[in-house]
Amino acid sequence: MARRCQVFTPGPQPASAPSLHLLHLDALSPLLRSPLAGSGPDLCYPLLLNASCRLSLQPRFTASLLYTLTFSLALLTVLLNLLLIVSIAHFRQLHTPTNLTLLSLAGSDLLIGLVVVPLEAQYYISSCWFLGPWLCYAYYMLSYVLTSASVASILLISLDRYLAVCQPLRYTSEVTVGRVQLAVGLCWSCAVVYNGSLVVVNVREQRRRGGSCRGECVALVDGPAGWVELLVTFLAPISTVVALYLQVFGAALFQARKMRSSRTAARRSELKAALRLGVVVVVFLLCYFPALGFMSQDASEDSAAWSWGVWLLYLNSCLNPLMYALFYPWFRRTIRLIVTLQILKPNSSRASVLH
Repeated sequence: MARRCQVFTPGPQPASAPSLHLLHLDALSPLLRSPLAGSGPDLCYPLLLNASCRLSLQPRFTASLLYTLTFSLALLTVLLNLLLIVSIAHFRQLHTPTNLTLLSLAGSDLLIGLVVVPLEAQYYISSCWFLGPWLCYAYYMLSYVLTSASVASILLISLDRYLAVCQPLRYTSEVTVGRVQLAVGLCWSCAVVYNGSLVVVNVREQRRRGGSCRGECVALVDGPAGWVELLVTFLAPISTVVALYLQVFGAALFQARKMRSSRTAARRSELKAALRLGVVVVVFLLCYFPALGFMSQDASEDSAAWSWGVWLLYLNSCLNPLMYALFYPWFRRTIRLIVTLQILKPNSSRASVLH
């Protein structure tokens, strides 16, 4: 779920040289680089000697290993999130407000594994974009939208658990499937409108500046606009998530001491659900906070830090469904039903998967 939003002011560079902004996707250690990289006709477009970006020539073993790792990550991310989406969409017992927020997160994670990770891997390894400028802009817009949607989904999950644990009466009466669907749709719509506008403005600014080389694919949000972007799409929502879950954990510890009778079974179930989703939120934060630290570096000076941040965000998209499989027995049951094709039977959507 990477967002290439970096805060620095680019310096002038000759039209014939590759932009330094390109370095944030080429963060391999110098030890792994081919000795031939950067010499001779190693260009993205060899016929455009004065306009092409340089091709990063990796040793065959290194390139094969990187492609294997990145595409394995993409495949695992797609398969696991697809299983989660089918589970929640098919089985009626799982049509709850909380699971709708999980469905939103799984949708963004699925698209990251299906589209963003393969394209990022190709660009990461070769440092060349061969799909043209318009697909580059579309790629960045999709990446930006999915990042915002993922953060918004985590925020909705945290708000859902906060209301369920800290304000149970309000949660029962006010949090419905219809309202959660509306909230999810609003989050995705805002992500599309906001990030679409951001990319359009950025494209115009980049065209005005010029100086890029053929084979480059970057979309920068720098200067004061970069700090505003970082605040609006990362720091503010993530700070809200932390604040909400601190209250959830505090309430859970307080109520755990009061649970002594069988009448508290429902409350105990809510607390367990909150703590399980708390693990998802904590892992999300453990991936995002270091990523923000890495990505706050000037990409032209510390490209390795930037790439570590980017791939840490993508790893989170794969970890989410793995944690559901670990902590939720219903997900393991639905996987078994899906893999054995039992969901094709009549009335399989009414099957009991919670107990």
